[in-house]
Amino acid sequence: MTGVEPILQTLPLLTPGPILSNQHPKDFNSVESRRSTASRRRMSPARRIYYFLGLPVLRTLIRLLVSTYRVEKVIGAERIEPFIESGTVCAPCYWHQHHVLGSTLIRSWVQRGFKACFLVSASVDGEVPERIARAWGAEVIRGSANQSGALALRDMQRMMKNGYSIVTTADGPRGPKYEFKLGAVLMARIAGVPIIPIACAADRAWYLNRWDDFMVPKPFSRIVLAIGKPYPLPAGAPLDKLEPHRLAVQAAVMSLMRESEQVLEKVQA
Repeated sequence: MTGVEPILQTLPLLTPGPILSNQHPKDFNSVESRRSTASRRRMSPARRIYYFLGLPVLRTLIRLLVSTYRVEKVIGAERIEPFIESGTVCAPCYWHQHHVLGSTLIRSWVQRGFKACFLVSASVDGEVPERIARAWGAEVIRGSANQSGALALRDMQRMMKNGYSIVTTADGPRGPKYEFKLGAVLMARIAGVPIIPIACAADRAWYLNRWDDFMVPKPFSRIVLAIGKPYPLPAGAPLDKLEPHRLAVQAAVMSLMRESEQVLEKVQA
């Protein structure tokens, strides 16, 4: 298996630049250092208090909401069993739109011993999902595609060597919607682990007015989840040959989404 260093050398725009003599070294393990310079939002004392007080309320609301969902079917449930039972590392991926149900599915695996590590945006908005994931017993890597992509890849490589499967929203954090990012494929290629496509459908949901049409199933919604066949990346595949694999896993997630919707329609009929 090829190491991560040669791959990272091909990503010069994502790695920290040279430090001038009159600058203090930057700690790129710090979340603050990984946040986009385009955003002025920072973790102010007031925001920290807001999250401290509001997070328990939010977690309770999410737990109550999810408990009302009626899971009609989990397509391909048997496909994840070998990874849970043996502790084999993989790379589960789902659309950013489906994060509520996708992360809920991953949480059920974590409760059974699955070692999950979520890749969460380094933005201030990522503070809440990070704390929720850690409360579930999962690990978290903070990273930004445009500021610290190489650093995130380094962290993911280290976590996978420690037996953690990296969970990503394959079209996040800014889209376009339903476009599988090359970074998720590159991560799996570096680590030599298969991608696990995940999709879902809900009969009733709210959709937020944002780039991903973020889906929040309404209380007592009927749910269908789908787990695809593990997609292995050829060992030693060069960077300029990864595009067909990106398109293949993108098509796999879209196919699972349509299958979930069709099963749900039959249940409702």
